[in-house]
Amino acid sequence: MRGLSRRALFASTAAGAGAALLPAAPAGAKPRSGPAAGCARYRADYHFTVPDQWKNDPQRPVWIDGEYHCYYLYNADYLDGREGTAWRLATSTDLVSFTDRGIAVPKDTTVNGDVWSGSAVVDTAGTAGFGAGAVVAVVTMSPGGGTDHQEQFLYYSTDGGRTFTNHGTEPVLANPGVPDFRDPKVIRDDDHDRWVMALAERNKVGFYHSADLRSWTYAGGFVKDGLGVLECPDLFRITADDGAVKWVLGVSADGTGSGQPNTYAYWTGSFDGAGFTADFADPQWLDHGWDWYAAVTFEKRKPDGTVDPATRHALGWLNNWAYAHTTPTIDGDGFNGTDSIVREITLKRSAYGGYHLASRPVPALDAYVSRTVRLGDLTVDGTRTLDHTGISYELTTEITWSELTGAGVQVRRSPDGVRHIDTGVYGDYAFLNRRGTVNPDTGGTRQESRTPFDRSAGRVRLRILVDRTSVEMFVDDGRYVHSAEVFPYLVDDRLALFSVGGTAVFRNTVIREFAVPGQRVSRSPR
Repeated sequence: MRGLSRRALFASTAAGAGAALLPAAPAGAKPRSGPAAGCARYRADYHFTVPDQWKNDPQRPVWIDGEYHCYYLYNADYLDGREGTAWRLATSTDLVSFTDRGIAVPKDTTVNGDVWSGSAVVDTAGTAGFGAGAVVAVVTMSPGGGTDHQEQFLYYSTDGGRTFTNHGTEPVLANPGVPDFRDPKVIRDDDHDRWVMALAERNKVGFYHSADLRSWTYAGGFVKDGLGVLECPDLFRITADDGAVKWVLGVSADGTGSGQPNTYAYWTGSFDGAGFTADFADPQWLDHGWDWYAAVTFEKRKPDGTVDPATRHALGWLNNWAYAHTTPTIDGDGFNGTDSIVREITLKRSAYGGYHLASRPVPALDAYVSRTVRLGDLTVDGTRTLDHTGISYELTTEITWSELTGAGVQVRRSPDGVRHIDTGVYGDYAFLNRRGTVNPDTGGTRQESRTPFDRSAGRVRLRILVDRTSVEMFVDDGRYVHSAEVFPYLVDDRLALFSVGGTAVFRNTVIREFAVPGQRVSRSPR
């Protein structure tokens, strides 16, 4: 996927809350200086944010010399209203604290223009001819400056993935005459001793194979209608909790036409090196919120550097193309681009006989806890406002009941209780509702996300991550996740527990705050 530079005016209010406008700067404008800018401060406290300007798609991180190399699409000319993206690099040893390393793959250095999404691999055996251990990136570019003729090009690095050189100006995979032909995801197929590429081709994921990363042969495809234009494909093998080994095919997709999310759809199944066979026709979704797009998964490394076959990491762009440029972060902080917390994902056997992916925040986050508030068990009948205040924290609780319609937590609540974001369960669904605060959805159609819930269970476990512009809710050990971008007033720092139609007990309720040096982005010489 490519990043654009056009920005829309932020012109929504919290529905029914009487909130004032929080405008984003029009295209070409510079961020304000002075008191207004100084009091805005919408940069996240413990989520990754771009240092300046614009970011969108994260690229699949690569493990090199003991560090995760996290590339992402970056536009240094965003505030000047110009388009086009480069690959910028941040490195991390724990996927919580990141060091900015600057531009790794520059834009507009060849006749083919800027670089779009793709993927990088460590070519351990030197199959591409750049030497053993070279880092090779296959990326989408659009020769001629258009967006309807996409081809795949090769870049390589011999300095450990810090900087890349283009391998000529000819594509390694030319466009066969289709309008959507992008986002190559390359993996090593050890079973067949070759490389495999998954490529987004409108309503299809095409599979290609190569011995040297330079010449690619079409092998097969997976077609799925009803999910819009498929983007950012993903393909990996993972061991489930019952010992079964499954393949997972994922894509960024738009299921809103049928009441489904607009995030990361996936299927479990089998892959024979040429084609993918899904266990079930309908996709599952790794995140059910409105703002978890262009997501990537990648290998988890054990302390000794080996790959964990049963666990992967995942992260997504906390935004949605329906309102990608609608943000107050430009005026206050001069940037537009935040990622989700990095998650661990595991494959679980489902009650219905299939498999599903479960998510949890990366455990390394525990090392950055700066304050812990243990509230114990709290009985709630109606609404109970807590003494704790804050705009970035994690809240965990298990809610139990005997007779109840709904229960949950109001986060980023205003002092008068008018504005708030609601998380919890109601009837037969779990939900995250941002309608009661300022948020980017000016059309009002993406306000509440829902997932199935069995109220007869009499309990639910919630883990809610709140930061300055985001809320992520993990339901029942990450069986379902809801991610949402929000822009509450910074004075909206209250918390409340609520129940509807009965009494609920919020058990083992704990609030944790985090201190991540440099607001997660520290700059370092290359």
